[in-house]
Amino acid sequence: MSDQIKQLKDQAVAAVEENKDELIDLCCRLIQFPSENPPGDSEPISRYIHEYLERFGIETQWHEAGTKMYNLISRIGNAGGKRLIYCGHTDVVPAGDLSKWEFDPFSGEVKDGWILGRGASDMKGGLAGLIFAATILKRLGIELPGELILAIVPDEETGGELGVPWILERKLVEGDGCLIAEPSSPYNPTLGQKGSCWFQLTVYGKPAHGSLGPIAGKNAIIDAMRAVECIRTVWDYPVTIPDEVKPLVEISKEYMLGTEREPYQGVLERISCNIGTIQGGTKSNVVPDTCTVEVDCRLPFGVTREEVMAYIHGKLDALEIDYDIKPFGIMSHANYTDPSDPVCRAIVDNITFVTGEHAYGVQQWASSDARHFRDYNIPVLQYGPAYLPSIHNFNEKVLVEDVIRCAKVYVAAAIDFLHGQDGA
Repeated sequence: MSDQIKQLKDQAVAAVEENKDELIDLCCRLIQFPSENPPGDSEPISRYIHEYLERFGIETQWHEAGTKMYNLISRIGNAGGKRLIYCGHTDVVPAGDLSKWEFDPFSGEVKDGWILGRGASDMKGGLAGLIFAATILKRLGIELPGELILAIVPDEETGGELGVPWILERKLVEGDGCLIAEPSSPYNPTLGQKGSCWFQLTVYGKPAHGSLGPIAGKNAIIDAMRAVECIRTVWDYPVTIPDEVKPLVEISKEYMLGTEREPYQGVLERISCNIGTIQGGTKSNVVPDTCTVEVDCRLPFGVTREEVMAYIHGKLDALEIDYDIKPFGIMSHANYTDPSDPVCRAIVDNITFVTGEHAYGVQQWASSDARHFRDYNIPVLQYGPAYLPSIHNFNEKVLVEDVIRCAKVYVAAAIDFLHGQDGA
C-alpha cells in the first residue's frame, strides 16, 4: 500500500471517528421509520435518505419497482474506472407482538452503548454506515479514480423481486465488486451462502362427519403429518461438498468453534428443513379435506434443488397420498465469491487495517441478495454491524461501536478498491 493511499484512508477513518455522533443519529433516524415488509412502504425512509445525501451534494435517482417500493441509486467518484457497489435494504421484518418488546421497536433509542429498535442489526446499522461513508468521502473531497455506487433497495426481507434483482435486470447498476452491509461477525464477512428451496405442500383428503373419523373420509391433516415426517428426512440426505469450496466450509466450521454457533456447524454440510406454517381443516367436527404446509429448506454446496425435490417426491409418492407441491419465495443454489477476489481482499484487509485484528471470510448458513449479484458475475460479500441473537427477534439492537467500526471499514475499503490497491 502506497503512503498516499494510507494517508487517504487514515484521513477518512479519522473523519468517521470525528463525526461518529452524526453517524449514530443517522442510524437512529432510519430505525424510527417503520419500514416493515409487509406491507413494504419505503417512501418515507427513502425521502429521508434522499434529503440526507442531497445535503452533501450527492444526487439520488428514484426507481419505482412497485407501489411505494423505491430503489435509490447514488454515485460519487469518476465514471470510467472501477465500479464498487455498496448495497443495503430499507425494509425490515414486522415487529410482531409489541407486548414482547422491552422498548418501542421504532424508538431508535441509544442506551448503555446499544442502538435499540427493529432493523438495528438487520440492517439499518449497516445501511447508515454505507450512506455515511459515501458522504464522508464526498465532503473530504477524496479523489476516487473509479465510481462508488450506493444501491438502496426496498424489498429484501420477503425474498421479493422488487429490489436487487429488479435493478440488476434493468442494468441500473453494474459493477466490478459489491459489498452488502448485511449482518456479520466483526472480523468475518460472509463470502458464500447456502442455497434455498421453499415450497408449499398441499395434501388432499375427503370430508366426512367428525364423529365417524377415522373410519369415514380421508383426513388431509393426518396425511400431511406423515408427509412432513418424510420431508424432514432431507437432513440425512447424503451430500458431497465439492473440492473447490471445501476450504471455505472448513474454515467456517473452525470459526464457529468455541462460540454460540458451534452447535450449528453441521448445518453447513446438510440440508436444513423448517416446517414454517400449517393450515388445514374447517372445524373440529369435520374430517379435513385439505392441509397446506410451507417448507423452507436451505441447501449446502454439492446438492441442487432438482435433486432435493426429486427425493421429496419419491418419499411422498411412496405414501400413496394425494398431494401437490408448488415452489415459492427464495430459490437458489449455494453460491460464493472467491476469497482472493479484489472486493473480498478490500473488505477483509481493511477490517484488519481498522481493528488490528486478523480477519477472514466465512460461509453463511442462510441465503441473501448476494446470489443475485453473482448471477450477473459481480463478485460480492457481506459485512455489517450486528448483534446476531437479536436479528428477526424481539428487542433487536446493535452496538454503537460496531456501527462506527463498519463505517470506518467501508470508507477505507472503497479507497483501496477504487484505487486498485490490495488492501492493508
